[in-house]
Amino acid sequence: MPAVIGRVRAPGSLPGVQVFFLVFLPFALGHYISSLLRNVNAILAPQLMAELSLTPAQLGLLTSAYFFSFALVQLPVGVALDRYGPRRVQFAMLCVAAVGALAFAGSRELNQLLLARALMGVGLAGCFMAAVKSISIWISPAKLPSVQGYLIAAGGLGAASGTLPVRLALHYVDWRWLFIALAAGCAVIALLIYLLAPTPPEAPRKPQRLPLRSILAEVYAHPVFRDTAALVLIPHAVFFGIQGLWIARWLNDVAHFDQQAIAWLLYLGMAAVIFGAISVGMITEWAARRNIAPLSVAAAGIAVYIAIQCGFVLNWAPSYQLLSVLFTLVGTITGIEYAIVAQAMPPGLTGRASTCLNLLIFLGAFAVQAGFGAIVGLWRPDALQHYPASAYQAAFGVLVLLQTVGLVRFLMRRRGGLARSGKMAAINSKEDYETGSLRPARQREARPDR
Repeated sequence: MPAVIGRVRAPGSLPGVQVFFLVFLPFALGHYISSLLRNVNAILAPQLMAELSLTPAQLGLLTSAYFFSFALVQLPVGVALDRYGPRRVQFAMLCVAAVGALAFAGSRELNQLLLARALMGVGLAGCFMAAVKSISIWISPAKLPSVQGYLIAAGGLGAASGTLPVRLALHYVDWRWLFIALAAGCAVIALLIYLLAPTPPEAPRKPQRLPLRSILAEVYAHPVFRDTAALVLIPHAVFFGIQGLWIARWLNDVAHFDQQAIAWLLYLGMAAVIFGAISVGMITEWAARRNIAPLSVAAAGIAVYIAIQCGFVLNWAPSYQLLSVLFTLVGTITGIEYAIVAQAMPPGLTGRASTCLNLLIFLGAFAVQAGFGAIVGLWRPDALQHYPASAYQAAFGVLVLLQTVGLVRFLMRRRGGLARSGKMAAINSKEDYETGSLRPARQREARPDR
């Protein structure tokens, strides 16, 4: 066994089967349980509100504490991933997540739950980024969009597991025992990553340590990072902040579905994430072969995503069920930004760039989840503690306005590029990849993985 643990292997030396079992699968399991824990409060909300007498604002704060702590440690995690590698970093952090889940199970008051939820956020903060860093080392760049789509699909499966399966599990155990089981799951996955994941050869390190300001400046100065964040950041924050809590509350308060029906709809919505994530990867690669910029693909998807949210604003009663599922299905388009950033940034910056992106996304998700609850809480509930449709219409209306700004900015810049060049500015030259289409595989295959 010691000869297997952390075995040093050169990138490109592993056959496909080993890449799947030793690289993709262990890290995908980490993303799976991270998504499960991020979304599980949508099902547990009635029990938590009843046991602790929580208001919508307090519920939003409790659930969003995960996002806040998650975002807080993104930059250190990014630096650690680039310096120590995803295997060691992910093992240590999943152990922290296991402690947080155990603490949540044993908490008896709101402040204790907040701290435990925040600790889970810290421990799970590297799950997706460690997976992205790992597959960027061991998988050829041409396959990254599809493989990242499969990775996001694994997260969708985790989110789906946090809906109906959790609801069914609550018939046999209470939510405290559920979190004890989830803590055990974090520990097992941490051990699998530590035992199975290979380690690439050590790359030469620069002796000087850059200050945090320089790290941020180097990442945020990159054109692809700025343009991607301007378009996709707020929709991605909305996707994370709403689908993990408020869709369930909306289905209960506005659509008046019972908890069993809500669990089924959440399950269908999260299962749709799996299909959506895989489809986004395939569509992105298809578009790249036709010189269609991935930001253009993202913009088209975000336009549809905003239109769906307008259905919530208008209280589109004919099909509440369809709205709830489409919200998560189309929302998966926001995951495209990880592929754009990972392929455009220099190899030595991929960990930091991805975690800088995560920093902004999860700070935004924290603001969305807590702010949405604060807006809904401005209205008074009825005798059954249901908040009126107008409260949710106002909250979704604010989100639609915020997302529309980025889409309008993209369209204006694209229109300006067309006026200057007579064709899509995003594919004006090879260098314009930073704001345009994915580089063809033959241009990137010579790029080292580290």
